[in-house]
Parts: sequence; C-alpha cells; structure tokens
Amino acid sequence: MKLELTVPSMACGACAETITKAIQTVDAGATVEADPQTKIVVVNTSAAEAAVKSAVEQAGHEVA
Repeated sequence: MKLELTVPSMACGACAETITKAIQTVDAGATVEADPQTKIVVVNTSAAEAAVKSAVEQAGHEVA
C-alpha cells in the first residue's frame, strides 16, 4: 500500500532519517521517500496506515 503523509515538522535530512527509521521499525521492508523541502513522506508498506502514523508521531514528528 502506498501512503503519502505530510509531516510539517520535518526540517532537514536528519529528520527524514529519523522518520524513515521509525517507519521501518513497524515494517522492515517498507520503502520510504522523505523530502524535507516539501514535507512529504511517501511510504510503500504492508503495515496499517495507523501504525505508520503512530511510528512517525512516536519519533517526535506530527503527521498532518
């Protein structure tokens, strides 16, 4: 399943890396493209959308 999330608090490459790692704790096989410029995170995952959003929020970032 492909998800497109808006993460307003993602400001830099380190934020993108943190978000990527958080999502991959939920689904190790997930592919994540996080762009700090657009604040968009595109995720291809087999995990539930709620689980992915929760992982991002637990990493300290808000999902809009």
